[in-house]
Amino acid sequence: MKDGGRKQGAPSPCAACKLLRRRCAQDCVFAPYFPADEPQKFANVHKVFGASNVNKMLQDLAEHQRGDAVSSMVYEANARVRDPVYGCVGAISSLQQQIDVLQTQLAVAQAEAVHLRVRQTASLYSPTSPTNSGSPSQAKPIFDMDMVVDQNSYGDSMW
Repeated sequence: MKDGGRKQGAPSPCAACKLLRRRCAQDCVFAPYFPADEPQKFANVHKVFGASNVNKMLQDLAEHQRGDAVSSMVYEANARVRDPVYGCVGAISSLQQQIDVLQTQLAVAQAEAVHLRVRQTASLYSPTSPTNSGSPSQAKPIFDMDMVVDQNSYGDSMW
């Protein structure tokens, strides 16, 4: 069982105290959020924000807000380690590009659905003659919607 990031029975320091090479006090502010079995979590946060700044931020927050703050710091630190220049902004930009491409694809699909409904409605109300049996091979599209999307660039950052 764990109590605030430390195992009961054997005093095991939290990941923060272990990295900082200090004794982990019973009221350690880092222990509940940086357990000993996740050392990389604190290592990245420490590398990006600094232990002193993280300590100050956590001390300034109410206890019920600290978990969310640590989660945000871990996410931002991991993003900054992956992309040192743009960090979270690079990930957000890439996701925004994907949204733009998908919205374009959705608009094309919706336009095509409207076009097919119009053709279907027109064929229901138009008289069929022996020369024009309404076969699909004779139907000509009103507009052609060919769209090529380069899916290889989905993962790349815009920057």
